[in-house]
Amino acid sequence: MAEVKMWQDRATRQRFIDQGQERLAQIQDGLRESRGIVAIEVESGDYFVGATLGQANDAARHRYLDHWLYFLRLDNSEAAIPLPVW
Repeated sequence: MAEVKMWQDRATRQRFIDQGQERLAQIQDGLRESRGIVAIEVESGDYFVGATLGQANDAARHRYLDHWLYFLRLDNSEAAIPLPVW
C-alpha cells in the first residue's frame, strides 16, 4: 500500500511535487512529440506516457504498483497531481 503521508503532510507532498517538476524539466525534450498524460517516478526518472491517466497508470503498474508517481498533462503541466499507481 502506498504511504499516506504524501496526503497528510503538506511539506512531504510539496517536496514530491518539486521533484516531479525537476524530473519533468530533465525529460522534457524526450516528450516533445508525446500527447496525453505522463507518469514520472521521481527518484529514478522513469516515465510512462498514455493517452489518458488510466493508460499512463497501466503502463507504470508493472514496475511501480503502490508507488507514488507524479502524473501530469503534457499540454498543461499545471494540471498535475501525485498519485499512487493502482
